[in-house]
Amino acid sequence: MRIAVLGTGRMGRARADLLRSEEVLLAGHDAARTAEVADACGARPVTVEEALAAEPDGVVVASSTERHAEQLLAAAELGVPVLCEKPIALTVADTRAAVEALARAGAVVQVGFQRRFDPEIAAARAHDVGTLYSIRITARDADPAEERYIPGSGGIFRDMHVHDFDLARWITSREVATVYATGAVRGFDRFARHGDVDTSAIALTMDDGMPVLIDGSRHDPRGYDVRMELLGSTDALVVGLGERTPLTRSGAPPPGHPWTSFAERFADAFARETAAFVELVREGGASPCPPESALEALRVAVACDISRAERRPVSLADVE
Repeated sequence: MRIAVLGTGRMGRARADLLRSEEVLLAGHDAARTAEVADACGARPVTVEEALAAEPDGVVVASSTERHAEQLLAAAELGVPVLCEKPIALTVADTRAAVEALARAGAVVQVGFQRRFDPEIAAARAHDVGTLYSIRITARDADPAEERYIPGSGGIFRDMHVHDFDLARWITSREVATVYATGAVRGFDRFARHGDVDTSAIALTMDDGMPVLIDGSRHDPRGYDVRMELLGSTDALVVGLGERTPLTRSGAPPPGHPWTSFAERFADAFARETAAFVELVREGGASPCPPESALEALRVAVACDISRAERRPVSLADVE
């Protein structure tokens, strides 16, 4: 099959690498960089316009965030499945407009929430813990972002925790009703210069009253760390605790080979997610992660921004 990959950054290159068994058209705005990345990935370098005009069987939108919505809608007009990295857009209004346009067009779109494809997380979703009492999620980057990345990231809630908000909805099959979020700059002043934080804590209340607690950090001296705990009436389950979890246990040496990045920790999930998209292109069917998921996770992130700024709980009903 012919797959057009739009974007030559980290995610564009990663998707092109994972699609080597297909004919890949790699498109970027910098011809020299596009040629370099395409050569490394075994793809054919083209412009975005050439990629969309080449009658691809599917399109991957992995460009910079500000181009996602425009390229997603252009790809959807071709009538082929599209895999779009998160976010669709950084505002609720822009995301909602894109989602509504995609619905009118009958487009099949898979959003890049790769954690849904992590085997351990997927198994946790299927595991019966009885009545679910609570969920706790930890999310920690190994190294803080460089300053040039921060202004366009959307902030810690939209950039990092949006994955956790999607998991809360996906694991529980419920919607978020209210949020309370706080954050601080504890180590890296560059986040403060852009109105962002490097440390966060969030309490979500789902629409059935169940609490979800999330803590996050832009820096973990031991490595990249994503864990989840599910407590229910018949079982308690932990996800992400293993030999590579970057934690020093009391009385024991630190892990010798901890996870170093999200790309390494979720390499298998990215591969499975890409394979699911190829299957969607080849066989058709429903998207395993529809664009409405991106809209709802973003609404939670925006509610967290309001909550942190105004130091109060925020209802999702107020985030339109």
